[in-house]
Amino acid sequence: MVKRDELVKFLDNLLNVKTFSDYGPNGLQIEGKEEVKKIAFAVSATRESIEKACEKKADAMIVHHGLFWSFHGPRTITNAFGKRVTPLIKNDINLLGYHLPLDAHIEYGNAAAIAKKLEMENFEPFGDRKGSPLGVKARFKQPLGPAQLKSKLEAILGHSVIHSCPSEEKIESMGIITGGANSDWLSAQADGLDAYLTGEISEHDWHEAKEGNVHFFAGGHNATEQFGVQEIMNLLESKHPELECFYIPSDNPA
Repeated sequence: MVKRDELVKFLDNLLNVKTFSDYGPNGLQIEGKEEVKKIAFAVSATRESIEKACEKKADAMIVHHGLFWSFHGPRTITNAFGKRVTPLIKNDINLLGYHLPLDAHIEYGNAAAIAKKLEMENFEPFGDRKGSPLGVKARFKQPLGPAQLKSKLEAILGHSVIHSCPSEEKIESMGIITGGANSDWLSAQADGLDAYLTGEISEHDWHEAKEGNVHFFAGGHNATEQFGVQEIMNLLESKHPELECFYIPSDNPA
């Protein structure tokens, strides 16, 4: 068992939440019980993931995509949104959400987790959001052919990968910003990187990255962001063996 406030403080400090200008609040979004014995982890706080957390009687839920976003503005707790919020409150479940801080973290973040699975090295912060990084850039121990890297990414992500391919030359370096950062291939180009990975790609970026000599890989928003919360889950399990933790996958193909 851990105290809710200690858990929130630990994660807020670990992920440096105060240094980010984000699209919504990071940290505790819905306050539940004070003592936490069981934690659910998911990419997003959706109706489906929340219902599964309730079924398994979780005391807390830690997600990458929380419930409150500046682009939505004020929202009433009604209809579909109400069906997300109400079960958490009725079951006294704490909801913690970490967005950009979990994308960017150099050790436990979404981008870093993918880079580690690719056995990359020389990790550095990458991208910029009002002075804060958004992901990582790193180098491959052995340069990879474009088709080989695409195949590796599809195996890691469990998702098809769109590849805008400017050449068949081997790839030595790559920047990674997970999720919907399609325009940030320009940061990879500016940093002299061979390739860029994110979740989504637009029609014009497919052409422009290719013409700009950057290999652009898009592996799905949800698929590229599935690993950060699992890294945090593994960390908490190692620090608190008494905690019961479980991950709730999503079949979201986007």
